[in-house]
Amino acid sequence: MKLHNEIKKELLEAIAESPVIAAVKDEVGLTNSLFTECKLIFILYGTVCSISTIVEKIKSKDKLAIVHADLIQGLSAKSEAIDYIKNNTRADGIISTKGNLVKHAVDNGLIGILRNFIIDSMAMENVKKQVNLACPDMIEIMPGIMPEIIEELKCEMKLPLIAGGLILNKKDVIAALSAGADAVSTTKSGLWNE
Repeated sequence: MKLHNEIKKELLEAIAESPVIAAVKDEVGLTNSLFTECKLIFILYGTVCSISTIVEKIKSKDKLAIVHADLIQGLSAKSEAIDYIKNNTRADGIISTKGNLVKHAVDNGLIGILRNFIIDSMAMENVKKQVNLACPDMIEIMPGIMPEIIEELKCEMKLPLIAGGLILNKKDVIAALSAGADAVSTTKSGLWNE
């Protein structure tokens, strides 16, 4: 089993090589993502019964698999959900809006990505507080089409930053990356090979 630092290094190398992350929300998206240049796949669907199989399909193509723990049916918002993912799948990490789950993932050797919805200045301040408590490996902000916010957070956080949500075209990808995002995540399969 790989150590946390080895997985993190592999993750950073993957997004440096291919900064567009395939975010899959169904079997069609999963199948399409397996034959793209994307080295990293965010899993945004599944059940406690199917997540291991979904992850295994991704791992069989030598890609990194990150499970959105909040979206897996049958898992709770408790640390045991992260233990389940770690012990029953070969996932490389998790995404969650819940700082306690991200911290538990990191403490147990998984990559932890803290997802935040930036809707106003209070949400911006909350991101900073959550990062200090959760100690994530990366943060993902949504929506990902806010260049000024990406720039500000990138300067303040000193963490790898993913821009996700509402990334609809190549122009959005370029704008987010130009503003300082390390990667973008999108369900738009037409952008996965950009």
